[in-house]
Amino acid sequence: MNYEGFEHEKETLPVENPEHALEQTERLEKAEKILASCASGDVDQLVAFATSRHGLVSDELRQKAWPLLLGQEPSGENLEKGTNLIDWQLLQTHRDEEQVKLDVDRSFIYYPSHESPKALDRRKIELSNVITEVLRRYPMLCYFQGYHDIVQVMLLVLGPEISRPSTARLSLLRIRDFMLPNLSPALSQLELLPAILSAVDPKLFGVLSQIRPFFALAPILTLYAHDIQEYGAIARLFDVILAREAVFSVYIFAQIILGRKPELLLIDPSDTDLLHFTLTKLPQPLDIESIIEKSINTFNSHPPESLGPAWSRISKYSVLKTARLPAQTSCNQTNNSGIIAFEKHSAQLQRIKQAKWLMTIVLRYRRPAAGLIMAVLAGGLAVWMARSERGLWGFHKIKVLIQSSIGLAVA
Repeated sequence: MNYEGFEHEKETLPVENPEHALEQTERLEKAEKILASCASGDVDQLVAFATSRHGLVSDELRQKAWPLLLGQEPSGENLEKGTNLIDWQLLQTHRDEEQVKLDVDRSFIYYPSHESPKALDRRKIELSNVITEVLRRYPMLCYFQGYHDIVQVMLLVLGPEISRPSTARLSLLRIRDFMLPNLSPALSQLELLPAILSAVDPKLFGVLSQIRPFFALAPILTLYAHDIQEYGAIARLFDVILAREAVFSVYIFAQIILGRKPELLLIDPSDTDLLHFTLTKLPQPLDIESIIEKSINTFNSHPPESLGPAWSRISKYSVLKTARLPAQTSCNQTNNSGIIAFEKHSAQLQRIKQAKWLMTIVLRYRRPAAGLIMAVLAGGLAVWMARSERGLWGFHKIKVLIQSSIGLAVA
């Protein structure tokens, strides 16, 4: 099915086919309701439209609906930080801008396919500007390869002006985990996949139990924008991704795996390399509507809280938990709340890193007896460091004490 835009579809659906004529009528009626919901600011109704068949129907309607789903101010800006009042080009250069340039040069590979090289060059300039502005206004964010794929979709649907503040809110409130100093929060999200599969289909889970879910990193990290090659399909998928909880994108990948069960069961479970390779390649094209419908059913039957340790290990500062409940959606959070959660999550990651350093002391000084006391001390401190909000504050003093006590030279 072609999703490239409501107006385009209205022109190309053959009216002499009764089924197509009915579908066109349904879309026209839905479009009118979406416009009314946008005008009244009825986000709950927009969520219902985004998650039902045909989604938000067209890019023209998405330009009105997506910012509302992201909690964007009607004025188009969320001026919560002083830097938003400053021309972004006057702000300090972000440390990742060289990588941004490299990735932007590789953008717009699959779509739009009808534009001239000159027009695509203009698109790349716009893409670079949107990404660079967000990074300069929020310099704590770390760019990751694939971020440009996400922003590319935002730019093509919303245009350069609307996409700037919307991308900022998406970055701070929806994909913040991927823009932290390291990828461990993203990898924690991947660990939800085996838990979902185990709950839904134990047999398939058994086949895949010998491989780690790293095969899903690129699709989940880029909200599928890196892997889906049809513009209309990724725009439709973004409808539901922006409308649902941040964790919903993990359920989407779980459903894609479940839909490939016959194919996967033909592979020898001991051939983990082939299984991993197969799962890194998404089927083209995807039945987006079916995947969305079944993902919603799986989510309702097996919500995140039912996934046991995989969910409990997710940080309380993760977007999966700070945007878990209806009252915590992007519509009800500010950019500043995203910044605060980022800073707390980043500090937590630093404490965990320090705790790991302390645990190396435990492993090195388990014996002889003279080192046992220091090993127990370091182990206890490691647990405290990982859990305590004050761990970062006292770490350097603790490190000096341990080094001086055991004569360990650590850089």
